[in-house]
Amino acid sequence: MKVVIAIDSLKGSLSSIEAGMAIKEGILKACKADVIVKPLADGGEGTVDALLFGMGGTKIQMEVTGPLGDKITGSYGILEDGKTAVLEIAEAAGIKLVPREKLNPLYTTTYGAGEMIRDAIVRGCRNFIVGIGGSATNDCGIGMLSALGYEFYDADGNTVEPVGKDLIRIAGISSENALKELSECSFKVACDVNNPLYGPMGAAHVYGPQKGATPEIVKLLDDGLRSFSEAVKKSTGKDTASIPGTGAAGGLGYAFVTFLNAKLESGINIILNEIKLEEDIKDADFVITGEGKLDFQTAMGKAPVGVAKLAKKYGKKVIAFGGGVTEDASKCNEEGIDAFFSILQLPMTVEEAMEYETARKNLISTSNQLFRLISAIY
Repeated sequence: MKVVIAIDSLKGSLSSIEAGMAIKEGILKACKADVIVKPLADGGEGTVDALLFGMGGTKIQMEVTGPLGDKITGSYGILEDGKTAVLEIAEAAGIKLVPREKLNPLYTTTYGAGEMIRDAIVRGCRNFIVGIGGSATNDCGIGMLSALGYEFYDADGNTVEPVGKDLIRIAGISSENALKELSECSFKVACDVNNPLYGPMGAAHVYGPQKGATPEIVKLLDDGLRSFSEAVKKSTGKDTASIPGTGAAGGLGYAFVTFLNAKLESGINIILNEIKLEEDIKDADFVITGEGKLDFQTAMGKAPVGVAKLAKKYGKKVIAFGGGVTEDASKCNEEGIDAFFSILQLPMTVEEAMEYETARKNLISTSNQLFRLISAIY
């Protein structure tokens, strides 16, 4: 019997690999099987760690400019090939890095994200996998681009500050000092939203309020995004503001597409391709997936459903485990998950259930009992 495990992290409890190894332990206590554990993430938090653990590589720590302009320690990964860098923008520009009372996307920057990309290029990387979720910014990526050598000027020829409030002032753009190596680089950007750059469904209106923007600030930012895209159109001839996903991460999606020729792709599809899960699934008997909470949102295209859809391509049986399972999780059955199970063994508080050792033991026990049943009838 061959079992392939690709489970997302149980956030606050177990990483993807830790959860997978717990399931493997439970299976092997129940029966003889060839069990393969693969890392899983959707391009958001945990992507770097998952890929480094599952594929080999090195984590690089460095001083970067944080979202408020102060110096912080950030990290990214370089995979074993030495040419591929994996970054989470939130490491340098994340909303978790900003105290609630200081949240204001007029003044936050993605400059540190550009510093990480520059550092990876200097180290020889030319391929980039970038997760852009969880940002505190609405600077349309001018911070990141400034760190890569692009220059942005106002009507008087003065350099503008790389933050959201100055987007509306930009009248000129220069790529003369941009890193020459950028032309050799390819960027795969994990983007699971389809918002355009500006307008009612754009970056400022949809995501600005959660980053601290008042209605007045939202209007200022939206006007700035619109104005900046017009300046880009005049300077480069590129008109990309309506492309789905350009409004992601405060317009960072726009910067990647327009200036770095990036491809915006489903986060889970990028990861599934990178970990080469399809090759392992082809001759598997069972595929195990899951996440911390299985609900209707899981069925809307989150990581476990991405795994299930790939498995169904080859007619494989798919089982999912969840730290918690809601009533509407039945939607997951419609998306390729044949059966799902809560791993909770006894009534307990959420805090108790999320403790590392408790979650680990519950995964071992649930997978053990399930595969005792499977081995008895298989």
